[in-house]
Amino acid sequence: MKRIFSLVLFLCVFTGGLYAQAVGTTVCDVLKNPKAFDGKMVSIKGTVVAGLDQFVVTGDNCGQDVNAIWLSYPEGAKVKSGPLAMLQVEPAHNFAGQASSDTRTPVTLQKDKEFKKFDSLLSQYHTTGAGLCPGCPRYHVQATLVGRLDGVVSAGLTRNAAGKIVGLGGFGNMNAYPARLVIQSVSDVTPQAVDYSKSDAIVNKGSENTQPGQGPSQAPANPTGFGYGDPLTVAEKAAADLQPSQVTTQIQNVLAEFPKGKQQNGVIIGYGAMNEVAAGSAPSAQDTTDGLVYECTFNRDRLGDALSMALVHLGQHISDLRAAPGGNGNAPLYVMENNAWVVSASIAVAEGVRYLTMPGGYLLWNPAWTNADRTDNMKSALDSFLTQEEHLSQ
Repeated sequence: MKRIFSLVLFLCVFTGGLYAQAVGTTVCDVLKNPKAFDGKMVSIKGTVVAGLDQFVVTGDNCGQDVNAIWLSYPEGAKVKSGPLAMLQVEPAHNFAGQASSDTRTPVTLQKDKEFKKFDSLLSQYHTTGAGLCPGCPRYHVQATLVGRLDGVVSAGLTRNAAGKIVGLGGFGNMNAYPARLVIQSVSDVTPQAVDYSKSDAIVNKGSENTQPGQGPSQAPANPTGFGYGDPLTVAEKAAADLQPSQVTTQIQNVLAEFPKGKQQNGVIIGYGAMNEVAAGSAPSAQDTTDGLVYECTFNRDRLGDALSMALVHLGQHISDLRAAPGGNGNAPLYVMENNAWVVSASIAVAEGVRYLTMPGGYLLWNPAWTNADRTDNMKSALDSFLTQEEHLSQ
């Protein structure tokens, strides 16, 4: 009995020591110099957002391309909240550049009452009866987060003057985040309901006035369109029905990024949760044309009808990352997310989605818009979404 008590006492003292060592800081201070915080235990108070390909704690007016820190749980945490789709770039067998190490001191997640509240709130999604709202959270959460901060000097891909990829670093979706917080504990959890009232009012009013398969959109009876088939096959069928245009050509290019059958082309499609930090991994065994492997992971159950749209979304990310200089190879995350939403929205509309809402209540597609207004309305919605919800800078 004494041995058990002593062990418990030791664990309490040890855990308390970890909290005492946590350095209080802010999202913006970390983003000024992420490498300076690498490996440190920190305490950060901020707003946590979990969306389609997003799981971050945000900062206001940080003045960075990405004004947020990516979040992950320790390996084996097995909790619900996190992104629904994610592209992770890893070195292939023939990668000749420098890649940042992902081997760091592990932390243990404290699953107390506050954490369970935190996890529950971030796992709830907003739905619309006659439209699609992929990865739309019902709540943002204000909280104090304690955990290990991982930081790098440069996120994403680094190219030399000739355009060759010589470096790979960063965290989260597209490895675009220079800082990641691996959560140990949360406290001071306060929900912030996301306001979808304006977009919902438009969707509901339009649904009352439009019969399935009729009206401006000429949409089929299924309001969300996708069904549960293979997402690549569904997207290819939808793309085949699109009228020739610049966007249609880009969608065809995006779909060509994915392997067919047993083909290996450096792109891997998988299903499951992507909210945990992976243990340090060795380079992939396969060789690829650019020395990189693009791992696309989807939460099939939570995406539901939006699975094909999410596939095209990540496919556009791959297309942009693979582009040579002069294209989008070194474009800021703002540009790449903009492109991904444009092509994935086009697939959604081709599949019969009447109304498409982005996280935060920004309406990206409304069949009642005139042809003259559609481009301006979509651009306005995207600009607002990317700056206000994704916390990106142009």
